[in-house]
Amino acid sequence: MNFSHLHQADFSQLQKTLINQEADFIPLIELGIDRSIKEKILGRPILNLSDDISFMQRMGYDFIKLQPRIQLELNRRSAGTDSDNPDRAWSPEHQGIISSWQSFESYRWPAKSDIDYHLFEEAKRLLPEGMGIIGQYGDIFTNVWELMGFESFAMAIYEQPDLVAALFEKTSELILSMFDTMADMDWVGILWYSDDIAYSSNLMVNPQFLRTYFFPLLAHIGQLAKKRRIPFIYHTDGVLWEVIEDIIGSGVTALHPIEPKSMNISEVKKKFGDRLCLCGGVEVDLLARGRTDEVAGLTSRYLHEIAPGGGYCAGSSNSIPEYVNLDNYLTMLRTVHEFNRR
Repeated sequence: MNFSHLHQADFSQLQKTLINQEADFIPLIELGIDRSIKEKILGRPILNLSDDISFMQRMGYDFIKLQPRIQLELNRRSAGTDSDNPDRAWSPEHQGIISSWQSFESYRWPAKSDIDYHLFEEAKRLLPEGMGIIGQYGDIFTNVWELMGFESFAMAIYEQPDLVAALFEKTSELILSMFDTMADMDWVGILWYSDDIAYSSNLMVNPQFLRTYFFPLLAHIGQLAKKRRIPFIYHTDGVLWEVIEDIIGSGVTALHPIEPKSMNISEVKKKFGDRLCLCGGVEVDLLARGRTDEVAGLTSRYLHEIAPGGGYCAGSSNSIPEYVNLDNYLTMLRTVHEFNRR
């Protein structure tokens, strides 16, 4: 399958959409697409960055999303999948690697010099005309609680707040440095931070905790994007009504992915659509188990209801994992491209 005949890449239109302006077409966006899906569509293995770029171009995306490479020991357990997505793993529920000052001091933190940015240099050389680069990383909040184990983390908020603060400081020092570096690359045209802070029923922690420890870090990235005058996407699952104002106040210009079981995208559009671009929303479960006509119908509904006036990027309600039905995924893309051709 190749949609390149239906779409001419134009990264500037994606940027325009992500700062909530009306572009010439509705762009596609995804946080991640599983390698096995890409390989089935291309009919060959994904071996390098050039293959990834080729896939994104053929599907009609205007970007390649890149991450700095670094190794953090988080004590995750395999989720029993062949996926190459590092998020597809079980995180510690009870006690993690760090539970005391002693374990904090003995933990081997990577150095900033260990961070590998070579893909950004390579992409600068390989990228076709019209496509651009999104610099993405995340999980300061997630890494802190995974290092402690969520139960231990929840207790430590009250019993060892100084240890929690130290973990946030150490983790954010490393990860924010990545955004400092990516923002200094003038060929990176969008910044994307991902970090789940909510479930489908509520926030994971008290909103005041997030305002103390988390949102100032998000605002740091927001300031970098503002200085460069480029969009800033924030990804988090879950119900976010209590903190959407905090998200906007941190300089976020686009929110991903508007998880359907958590928030109604039409309601989010009505309340915040004048200040926030909305990304995604097409339910992953529907892409996995639904019919193609259902996928086409929901995608079309969003294009007609959410996209008018600008500030909407089409895509899934999280990412494209290996269990998504290939025909459904292609139907979603085709529906968007055909809508843009009218």
